[in-house]
Amino acid sequence: MHIVIMGCGRVGSALAQTLEGQGHTVAVVDRDPTSFRRLGSSFSGRRVTGIGFDQDTLREAGIEDAGAFAAVSSGDNSNIIAARVAREMFGVENVAARIYDPRRAEVYQRLGIPTVATVRWTADQMLRRLLPSGAEPLWRDPTGGVQLAEVHTSQAWVGHRISRLQDQTGVRVAFLTRLGEAILPSSQTVLQEGDLVHVMMRTDEIDRVEAAFAKGPEEEGGQ
Repeated sequence: MHIVIMGCGRVGSALAQTLEGQGHTVAVVDRDPTSFRRLGSSFSGRRVTGIGFDQDTLREAGIEDAGAFAAVSSGDNSNIIAARVAREMFGVENVAARIYDPRRAEVYQRLGIPTVATVRWTADQMLRRLLPSGAEPLWRDPTGGVQLAEVHTSQAWVGHRISRLQDQTGVRVAFLTRLGEAILPSSQTVLQEGDLVHVMMRTDEIDRVEAAFAKGPEEEGGQ
């Protein structure tokens, strides 16, 4: 996948190096060309000097071929504008923006832009939103037979009840993360855009569960 990162500070440079190490192609955009020194001599991706929400700058960074975009500059407004341009103008599917003011995070989430507030930022969280596939184990019991994991959920499940998700996938939803807060769902809770789903499941059923979550609900049966 080609990934564009706006901001070459400590977060942006760490993301760029990690993603390139995983085999992705990466372009980093920053208005200060001296910031690219953080990438090191081994970084082989693109270094683009410019404003991260300028469309010509983004095209130079390969946004039209990108599968993901991360806005991790030092400015909340710049990050959210760039993220919206990437999503709305160029149709990038996986977009994430770092937000310093957590009070703004809920507003931006409602605009359809997943945000990561600086106070709870980790590289793993940002990577999870850029590459939302499969399951990310969070806890295993001592025997290794049962685990708690965040499972990537197809957009097709949005608007359906948790009870239907559980019935068709055979897992138990432990909790949801919605707008940065954990909630304990009931069987009547409806999955919303941007929800992160955390489930308890048998370790030997990971592949089956991942496939069911990625596929979406089956046609037969009611919601």
